[in-house]
Amino acid sequence: MQSRSFRRGARTIGLVLATAVVIAIPVSLVAKDILGTEKKLYSQLDEELVIRDFFQDRRDGYFLDIGCADPESGSTTYYLEKHLGWSGIAIDARNELRPLWKKKRPKSTFVTYLITDHSDTTDPFYVIKGAEGLSSTEKERQFYGKTYEGEERKVLSITLNDLLTKYKVTTVDFVNLDIEGAELLALAGFDINRYKPELLCVEASPHHRDKIVSWFADHGYEQIDKYLEYDKVNLYFRQKGSGSR
Repeated sequence: MQSRSFRRGARTIGLVLATAVVIAIPVSLVAKDILGTEKKLYSQLDEELVIRDFFQDRRDGYFLDIGCADPESGSTTYYLEKHLGWSGIAIDARNELRPLWKKKRPKSTFVTYLITDHSDTTDPFYVIKGAEGLSSTEKERQFYGKTYEGEERKVLSITLNDLLTKYKVTTVDFVNLDIEGAELLALAGFDINRYKPELLCVEASPHHRDKIVSWFADHGYEQIDKYLEYDKVNLYFRQKGSGSR
């Protein structure tokens, strides 16, 4: 028969081993509560926090920022580059942004194109002075009951497929798509199943939101519902079956 002191010693050893198992769990497996504890630094809404949450502040990824606008203020990718060492391609139809990107975003390649469903034509793009963020392929834009009229310029068109081939990009981790209603045209020229980005952030106005969700569903992607409470303007998509981040 085992003595009381032996049994007591065995229990103590068991507790020590159990504690050791808990301590041995890698810290990297514990998800950081970025959405609950961090504050955004640069993005217009909470896009920056959603992206950080999804990737758990992973370093050295690659992004496409389509409709990139200002390199810092309101940017969804500035945190990734400045604090996490990411690099990527920034695309905008307004070439006057180039000097700012060159100065502030050394790990980004800024290019001037109109991203759409075809390449190698010069197409009209309308710049709205004083409200440049509303500039688009539409001459007139309605925003909060006010009508804005853009000034026409011609911009070289390209598909995302041709752009990625041109710059020899083979891997994309994150795509930001914010081109004022032309998102479906851009997606039509993108072989998403070839590049398989892990996360896409897509601005989706109410009148074409359902079509965007359907496009992604048809291409093996699903909407991430948990991010809806943090961002009412953009939708976030990941590959179906890629986990429950």
